[in-house]
Amino acid sequence: MILLIDAGNTRIKWGIVRDGQWLAEGALRHDQLDQLHALAAAHVGIRRVFGSNVAGLRTAAGIAEALGDSAPAPQWLHSSAECCGVRNAYDTPAQLGSDRWAALIGARALQPAACLVVNAGTATTVDVLDAAGTFQGGIILPGEHLMRRSLARDTAQLPLADGHYAAAPRNTADAITSGCRNAQAGAVERMFRQIAREPLSRCLLSGGGADALAELLDVPFSRVDNLVLKGLAVVATGTAAT
Repeated sequence: MILLIDAGNTRIKWGIVRDGQWLAEGALRHDQLDQLHALAAAHVGIRRVFGSNVAGLRTAAGIAEALGDSAPAPQWLHSSAECCGVRNAYDTPAQLGSDRWAALIGARALQPAACLVVNAGTATTVDVLDAAGTFQGGIILPGEHLMRRSLARDTAQLPLADGHYAAAPRNTADAITSGCRNAQAGAVERMFRQIAREPLSRCLLSGGGADALAELLDVPFSRVDNLVLKGLAVVATGTAAT
């Protein structure tokens, strides 16, 4: 049994895998780390803890401390030049975020054709994976909520808007929400042009902001929950857990 951990900027997602099957999964806020001990203790037989951490050394130490004696010490994924059939064309492969690397590995296991790997969270990452399994590069932009917060923080008269999407907004809240969502969708659609002519090319869409983004996309896509965890499962077990 393996405990998988995706430690992100906002939440810590987790999953339990045994013999290629997902037994349980969920998410914790950073101030709920202490719950990891009980979670691991409730799943007797965890032989490995494997994860991705982009939340810093303090979070990694907090996870190890919270698990205590209920599970083995966590092992963390580090980006490399090649792993599980995915090649990394980043200028310096080790500098690629481990969450992006795990998502690319998960995407390759799910989509053998060219794909655009999108994780819409605190930040939105949009990565190009070609049909041969080579990560060609990608972009990072603020997520929708981060965009809205920056407008409220750095302008004198714009509020922290909680508006609705509209094609032609007629109030400020809707204008901000619609603008931020259009920026997300536009970035994805522009990046998709790089693989649009490839046979069976597709966008794999994951993350907390995925549903709102999916409503606007004009490209073929599949909604995939917890793509980072799915990639971690591939690395940890050698196969895609179902």
